[in-house]
Amino acid sequence: MADKVLESPRKSPSLTQVLDELNELWSMALPITAMNCVVYTRAMVSVLCLGRLGSLELAGGALSIGFTNITGYSVLLGLASGLEPVCSQAFGSKNWDLISISLQRTIVMLLIASIPISVLWLNLEKIMIFMGQDLEITSVAATYCLYSLPDLITNAFLQPLRVYLRSQGVTKPMMYCSALAVLFHVPLNIFLVFVLKLGVPGVAMAQVFTNLNMALFLVGYLYFSRICELTWRGWSRSAFGRLWPLFELALPSCFSICLEWWWYEIMTVMAGYLPNPRLTVATTAILIQTTSLMYTMPMALANCVSTRVGNELGAGKPHKAKMAAMVALGCAFVIGILNVTWTSLLRERWASLFTEDKSVISLAAAVMPIMGLCELGNCPQTTGCGVLRGTARPATGARINFVSFYCVGTPVAVGLAFSLKVGFGGLWYGLLSAQVACAISVLVVVLMRTDWEGEALRAKKLTQGEMGGVVIKTDREFLDMEVESTGFVVREDVL
Repeated sequence: MADKVLESPRKSPSLTQVLDELNELWSMALPITAMNCVVYTRAMVSVLCLGRLGSLELAGGALSIGFTNITGYSVLLGLASGLEPVCSQAFGSKNWDLISISLQRTIVMLLIASIPISVLWLNLEKIMIFMGQDLEITSVAATYCLYSLPDLITNAFLQPLRVYLRSQGVTKPMMYCSALAVLFHVPLNIFLVFVLKLGVPGVAMAQVFTNLNMALFLVGYLYFSRICELTWRGWSRSAFGRLWPLFELALPSCFSICLEWWWYEIMTVMAGYLPNPRLTVATTAILIQTTSLMYTMPMALANCVSTRVGNELGAGKPHKAKMAAMVALGCAFVIGILNVTWTSLLRERWASLFTEDKSVISLAAAVMPIMGLCELGNCPQTTGCGVLRGTARPATGARINFVSFYCVGTPVAVGLAFSLKVGFGGLWYGLLSAQVACAISVLVVVLMRTDWEGEALRAKKLTQGEMGGVVIKTDREFLDMEVESTGFVVREDVL
C-alpha cells in the first residue's frame, strides 16, 4: 500500500517543468549565494584589520583562523548538515513535530560537540609549540583563539537554524539578517580594534559579536513574522534524549564536508615545504581566497538542491526529486565552465588585486587555469553531495571524498610537487585529480545508482515512523544499518 503514496515517474519532464524547477531552485539559491558572499566579506574585513595591526598579528591571526576552521567551524557546520535530510523530508511530508524536535536535538548535539572543541582551542599554544611553530606567532594565535570561544555557542544555534529555515525554503531573511549584521561588523572592528586599541582580541570579539547579531536578527525575525509557526512546537525536554539516530546522519555529513575542507588546509602546509616557501604560501593564500569566493555559488546550489530533493521525496514525488537533481547538476556544469573561462582570461588582473609582488602575481597567474579546471569538477561534485544529503545518504559522500582527496589527490600532489620536482603547480594538479575522481564518483552514484522510488519510500519511513518510532537507513549502499524506535514524535493528525 505504501507504493500508492508515490506519484508515477515520468520519463522526460517538459520544458515548462524544467523552467519551473529552475525558478524554484534559484529563488532559494540566489539569496543563499548572496549570504555566503556577505559572510566571505566579514572574513575579509577581519583579515584586513589584522593586516593593519602588523605582520606578526596577521600571521598569528591567520594561524588561529586556520586552526579554528579545521577543529571547530567545519565540524559544527558538518554536524548541522545532518539535519538537512530530516528537516527537508519532514517538511515535504508535513511532519511539523519531527522538524521541531530535530532542530532542538541538533542544537543540543552541537553544544555537546563544542566542549571538546573548546578544550582544543584553549590548548592551541601548546599544540602549535609541539608542532614547531614560531613562539611569537603562536602566542598571538592563542590570544585570538581564546577570545573566539563564545563563537562556538553562537554557531551551535546559528548553523542548525540556517538548515531549519532553508529546508522550508525561507532563504531571503537569512540574506537580509546576515547583510545587516555585516554592516555592523566594520564599525565594530574600528571601535574595538582601533578606538579602544584592543588589537587582536578586538578582531576576534568583533567576529563573535557579528555572528551573535546574525543569530539574534534571525530569531527576532522569526518571532515577529511567525513565518515558521507551523514547524516550531516550542522547547521540549525530549530534545535532550535519544540523539544517536540523528548523530548517525550528522557524523557522515560532517566527514563529507570536513574531508574536503581539511585538504585545502593541508595543501597550504605542503606549500610551506617547497623551495621559496614565502612565495608559494603567499600565492596559496591568494588562490584559496579565490576558490572560497567561487565556492559560494556551488555551495548555495548544493544546499538548495538538498532541500528540493528532500522536500519532493518527503512528499512522495520521486520523479520531481530526480528532476530537481538533474536541473541542479546542469546548473553546476554551467557555473564550472564560467569559472574556467574567467580564471583563464583574467588571471593576471585578478592576482594583481591582492599584491604588487611580481613573482607572486606571475605564479598565481600560471596556476589559475588549473584552479579553474578544478572548479569544473568541484561544482558538480559539491552539487552532487547536496543531492546525497537530500536523500539521507551523507556517508556515500564522505566515502567518495575520502577516497578522492586522500587516496587519489594526496599521492598525486606529493608525487608531482616533491618527487618529480614539478613544484607548486604539482599541488594543484593533485587537487585537480581529486576533484575529477570526486566528480565522476558522485555523478555515477547520483545518475546511475539512485533508485528514486526506493528513496521516496525510505523518506516515508524516516518521516512517518513505524510502531511508534522512526526507521532510519542512513546509507543503504555503504552503512546498511537500521535504527528503530528513536523516539521521534509523530503526530496522528498530520495534514
